Amino acid sequence: MQYRPHMSQPARTQPSDGSEATTPGTRRAAAQRLKMRRELAAAAMELFAAKGYEATTVDEIAAAAGVARRTFFRHFRSKEEAIFPDHDDTLVRAEAVLDAAPAHENPLDTVCRGIKEVMRMYAASPAVSVARYRLTREVPTLREAEIASVARYERLFTRYLLGHFDEGAHHEGDDDPLLAEVAASAVVTAHNHVLRRWLRAGAEGDVEAQLDHAFGIVRATFGTGIGAGRGLGGDHQEPPARAAKQGEVLVTVARTDAPLDEVMRTIEKALKQR
Repeated sequence: MQYRPHMSQPARTQPSDGSEATTPGTRRAAAQRLKMRRELAAAAMELFAAKGYEATTVDEIAAAAGVARRTFFRHFRSKEEAIFPDHDDTLVRAEAVLDAAPAHENPLDTVCRGIKEVMRMYAASPAVSVARYRLTREVPTLREAEIASVARYERLFTRYLLGHFDEGAHHEGDDDPLLAEVAASAVVTAHNHVLRRWLRAGAEGDVEAQLDHAFGIVRATFGTGIGAGRGLGGDHQEPPARAAKQGEVLVTVARTDAPLDEVMRTIEKALKQR
């Protein structure tokens, strides 16, 4: 897969969602908005647990949070949306990881780092996340909303991988677009598998370590097809690390800025060769 040379993203003076440019005032407003969304979500979760999802009304959620009905609808379009208050902000953070990726990083590794923002969102409030997981298993409407949220991440990562290969170099029989889409789906699926297992276990265990293990499997499956870095277009660029056996000795040469996980994968691959 050939990639366009990586270029830093231009500074954004206007966010893509049409909101105002970031200033101290807008940051405070965003923080207050997120605080209110979380308070409404907490009130909704408590009521759903006590009364059941279907029996709980928007008016009751607003009253429990100490706000008016119209305030609720300034933050959520429906009561099912109140179950997922952080997805919009998490999607922005995941996109920021992609935008700020270093030039030498494998795009697949960048996507794995990006989706960790989702895991951190759940891990920040384990008890709430477990309760939300159990509720979404019971209510089909909430399950559908969760699936729609997951699809947004998958589209983001697919666009990112597709955007980092040279479409001008595409030729018949080249499966780069297919590989990019399947790889993005694999990253999201691996993340969701680990996250669901962690939530079913009551949020016990090191979910980040489990996720790294799952991503290692994805990289081993798709990493060689994705390429070793962004600068693989018309000009040849040295890989981050090289390893070769010389008798019983393994010699490894790596750039000083090479990611450690890339160096370790290169060594592991060389050790497995006969």
